Amino acid sequence: MAVLHTIKAWLYENLLTDDHNDYMARVSAERALNVRDICQSAVDRGGADINAAAMEHAVALFHKEMAYRLCDGFSVNTGWYNASTHIKGVFASPTEAFDPAKHTVAVEFRQGAELRKELSMVGVDILGKAESSFFIAEVVDVRTGSVNDLATPGRNAKISGGKLKVEGDDPSCGVYFVNEADGSRVKVDAADIVENLNAHLLIVVPALAAGTYRLEVTTQFVGSGKSLKAPRTAAFDRLLTVATPTAS
Repeated sequence: MAVLHTIKAWLYENLLTDDHNDYMARVSAERALNVRDICQSAVDRGGADINAAAMEHAVALFHKEMAYRLCDGFSVNTGWYNASTHIKGVFASPTEAFDPAKHTVAVEFRQGAELRKELSMVGVDILGKAESSFFIAEVVDVRTGSVNDLATPGRNAKISGGKLKVEGDDPSCGVYFVNEADGSRVKVDAADIVENLNAHLLIVVPALAAGTYRLEVTTQFVGSGKSLKAPRTAAFDRLLTVATPTAS
């Protein structure tokens, strides 16, 4: 198919292999769009025959009802994506009951036929090797097993990437959760950085209010026994959701 879309990507050293000459591509993310942005774009670019506010209202109703039905155990196939409900956690015996302390209910989304068709029209513009291998690649919520989606207060999160070790005498060095709604910043207590390594950090998520957060790591670490004079910050390019103010 013809190229209809173009995304840009930088190449980073692949820390998952022993080969120091291979790289992985990471999309140079544009700003995050919310439902209102998408609805307005559908009107301005896509020629939608209803106004953006009406579309946003309809989408909100759809999502609310979809969530309700998913919680009843139904799966959903929109053509663009498939959603289904799963139970995570190990049951010790056939008679063990569901225990919220050990088991979680989660929804998984997978791309559908229509989205795969659109993705076949994407061209990728490789911008070259990134100047720095300092980045956040993945965040796993250990409590739920969720990848790049959830953060559970009071529980562990594993942050993977490159040159993430929190090091330096500047007081700004640390791990932060930045509230997207008001810009407030919550710093992870230094004692709650359980593992502090180049390739990953294991932290205890602080007592965050419900909402969406951007994860940031600030450090003077650069590797090879050296440190930067001034700290630098890597921001994760996906938002993390805190569903409840305290851990279950």
